[in-house]
Amino acid sequence: MSLWVKETSFYKTFFRLTLMIALQNIITLGVNLSDNLLLGGYSESALSGVALANQIQFILQMLVMGAAEGLVILSSRSWGAKNMESVKKAASIGMRIALLVSVVMWIVVLLLPEGCMSLFTNEERVIQEGAQYLRIICFSYVFFAVTSTLLASLRSVEIVKIGFIVSLSTLIINVCLNYVLIYGHFGFPRIGVSGSATATLTARIIETCIVIVFIKRFDRRLMLKLKDFYRVDRELFRQYLRIGSPILMANALWACAMAAQSAILGHMGEAAIAANSVATTVFQLVTVISYALASATAIMIGKTIGEGHVSKIKTYSKTMQLLYVLIGLGTGLVLFITKSYVTGLYAISDESKTLAVHFMTVLSITVVGTAYQMPALTGIVRSGGDTKFVLYNDFIFMWLVVLPASALCAFVFHFSPLITFICLKCDQILKCFVAIVKVNRFKWIRMFNNEGKAADV
Repeated sequence: MSLWVKETSFYKTFFRLTLMIALQNIITLGVNLSDNLLLGGYSESALSGVALANQIQFILQMLVMGAAEGLVILSSRSWGAKNMESVKKAASIGMRIALLVSVVMWIVVLLLPEGCMSLFTNEERVIQEGAQYLRIICFSYVFFAVTSTLLASLRSVEIVKIGFIVSLSTLIINVCLNYVLIYGHFGFPRIGVSGSATATLTARIIETCIVIVFIKRFDRRLMLKLKDFYRVDRELFRQYLRIGSPILMANALWACAMAAQSAILGHMGEAAIAANSVATTVFQLVTVISYALASATAIMIGKTIGEGHVSKIKTYSKTMQLLYVLIGLGTGLVLFITKSYVTGLYAISDESKTLAVHFMTVLSITVVGTAYQMPALTGIVRSGGDTKFVLYNDFIFMWLVVLPASALCAFVFHFSPLITFICLKCDQILKCFVAIVKVNRFKWIRMFNNEGKAADV
């Protein structure tokens, strides 16, 4: 079996999807990066507070993405089979789940902002800054869920440019309003973290409006109508639950694990919080290409199965794995080279800067593992139909290995934040060995009947 696909159309489609999704992800993360940079020049407590408050946004993001990923798997198969009605029905199911999650989180955060922050740190100044941010930003959760679900529906039928346009508009609006409201330029009041939250909320509302206008006026492929969201196909809903519920559970466990990681470092002092905020934000920016690869993979594998071309998938997956490794090495090198320059952009203490450089050095190594195992497992294996494997794998590595070991490092043995951070990120390398075996055994290729029951191919 050849390691490289010989079809030119494969590479054109793969890199086109990857590029557009990566650009969208880069700009989306640029919103968080702009918040961090501008607040980093405002005060370290504000930076740390918003960084921890955004862990709640990350939980929401992972849950909404879980709903969207189930939608993409079902819809891309239907797109391959040219069944547009099923695509619309899947969009309706995904939207309902995303809205439910976002409304619940909005209510909890609105009522208990200080309580939510106290889960991550015991630093009183950080808690107050974060709670101030949460009281405003929680109103953006529903808008975020609507936009993300609509963009996922469009992405499943290979409409990706609108995602880039939406993300770019969000970035521009957010940066401009951050500059005006955080520091009080052009006659506006200087309101710090409240200004940052207001800027992001405004940008989220506008991006939702842009997507809705695009679907209503310009889309000629998916053509979603409001009435499409009133309908629920019970058979498709059962199929969605079989495919999507493991993804939603895996994302929920992963989001909670990331929050637990921040909580562990958050109880090791304000310097560790600030350093983790800087390192993690830059790491996310560098690895957006890996997440884009996973999304592009899910679309292409799902569509190929829907078209009935199962024989092509093995060659596709081998080529994709080689691309993941090459891109991972490139991203690791970029992160290592830029680490010192990036930390110089932040107005944080020398202790925090030194620790951030050390954290980013660790991440420049683990990012290579992330670039391979994450798209291999969440892109290839999930879209092939084996959605439960990632759930089990993440649960074992994160909740039975990484978090217990890291908690012991931090609170029992009292190791340094750097040693604890290494322990927190070790799973990104360990999962690679599992991914190599799982993907190349090819037992993840599943076909689903009308009842949503899977069968190996």
